[in-house]
Amino acid sequence: MANTIKDQQDILSKLNIRVLNPMQEEAISVIEKNTNTILLSPTGTGKTVAFLLPLIKALDPDCSEVQALILVPSRELAIQIEQVARTVGSGFKVNAVYGGRPLSKDKIEIKHVPAILIGTPGRIADHFSNDRFSKTAIKMLILDEFDKSLEVGFESEMRYIINQLPYLNKRVLTSATQGVKTPGFVRLDKPTTVNFLKESTVSKLQIKTVLTPEKDKLKTLLDLIHHIGNQQGMVFCNLRGSINEVSRFLDRNKINHSCFSGGMEQKDRERSLIKFRNGTSQLLIATDLAGRGIDIPELECIIHYEIPRAAEEFIHRNGRTARVDAKGVAYVLQYKNRNLPDFIKNSEVANISKKALQKPQFWETLFISGGRKDKISKGDIAGLFFKQGNITKDQLGVIELKQDCTFVAVPLSIADTLVEKLNNTRLKKKKVRVTVL
Repeated sequence: MANTIKDQQDILSKLNIRVLNPMQEEAISVIEKNTNTILLSPTGTGKTVAFLLPLIKALDPDCSEVQALILVPSRELAIQIEQVARTVGSGFKVNAVYGGRPLSKDKIEIKHVPAILIGTPGRIADHFSNDRFSKTAIKMLILDEFDKSLEVGFESEMRYIINQLPYLNKRVLTSATQGVKTPGFVRLDKPTTVNFLKESTVSKLQIKTVLTPEKDKLKTLLDLIHHIGNQQGMVFCNLRGSINEVSRFLDRNKINHSCFSGGMEQKDRERSLIKFRNGTSQLLIATDLAGRGIDIPELECIIHYEIPRAAEEFIHRNGRTARVDAKGVAYVLQYKNRNLPDFIKNSEVANISKKALQKPQFWETLFISGGRKDKISKGDIAGLFFKQGNITKDQLGVIELKQDCTFVAVPLSIADTLVEKLNNTRLKKKKVRVTVL
C-alpha cells in the first residue's frame, strides 16, 4: 500500500470521516515518529482510527506473516476494531480471535495468515502456546484499553504474550483513564504521551440525582424512563442479577430494551448491541462491561441504576454520553436517606415529574441467514428488500453485514409481512432464511 495522503483520504471517506479530529492528528504523527506511545483520550473520540492509520502505513505488503498484534480486554472491542479495519479496505488481511467462540473457527480463519491480528489476551495466548503462526514478523503491538485488560485479570497472559515478541519496534498503549501505571513487562521505555483527557467533555455533561423514596428503585426508574421519553440511553447495574430484575420489571411495563452482561452468550451479547444500534431497543441494561470497548452510537443520557464502586467506572459509564461536542445527562438513582459517594460531584437534584410523549417502538430487526462469506453485500440486501419486499428507502433501516448472517432494521408494522415475502428466497445463489430476531 503506497503511503500517500490520497490513501489516507480514501480511508477516511470509507469510514465516513471528513477530517481527523485534533487528537487523531496528533496521535498519528506521534505514533509514526516514536517507538513507544501512550494515547489517553475519552471514550468515543476515535482512538481506533488514530492507531490503525499509522499501523497500516507501516505494514510490509511483501510479508506473509502476522506483522501487528492488537490486544483488547473484550470480545466486543475485538469485533469492533476488526470491522473498522475491514471497512478501511487496506488490502491487508485482518482477523479477530476471542473467547466465546469455537477455536476451530479461529484455526480456519488464521490458516491464511493475517497481517493484523486482534484478540483478547486469553485467546491470543492459546494460539501462541500452540505455535499456530510465526511471531518473528510481529513488529507492532497495540494494547487498546490496556488498563481494563489489567483490571479484568489478563496480566499473566499479557506478560506471556509480550515475552514471546522479541522483535517489537513499536508499542502503543491506549486508555480513557488518567494515571494508570504501566507494568514493567510491557517494556515501554521512555514513551511519548498524547493526553487529551484534559480536553474531556465533562463541562458538557450534566449529572443529575434522582431521589428514590424507597430502597427499591424500580418504580423511580420507570418514572425516569417516562420523563426522558424516547431518548436512547443505557441503564447501568453493578450485578447480573440486578440486570435480570430490571429487565423483568421493564418487560412487565412494556418498556422496549435489551440486556448486556458477561453472563450472556457471545451471540446474545452481539445481538443485543445490534438491536440497540439500529433503534429496535430504546434502552440497553448493562454492567460495567459496556462502559467502554463496545460500538454503540452517541447517547443522550445514561442512568446509574446502581452507583458504581469506583470513580473510574463512573467516568467510563458517563463517557457513553456527552462525547466530543455533544451534550448529555447522567442520571444517578439514589435512595433519599443515603449520601452520594465523594467521586460524584456537582450533581443537582432532578425533577422528573414531567412526562415526555412516549412514541411506540418503530423499528424491528430481521435476521437473514447469509453474509460476507456468501459474497453478499449491503447492496444485495437493499436490492432484495426494495424489489421483492416492495419497501421504500425510508423503510430500510440499518443493515449490519456479518461473516455468515445479516441483520436489517425495518418498521415493526411491516416486519411480519416482509418475513412472509422474503423467507426462503434466493440471494446470490443462496437460499436464505428471513426471520424476526
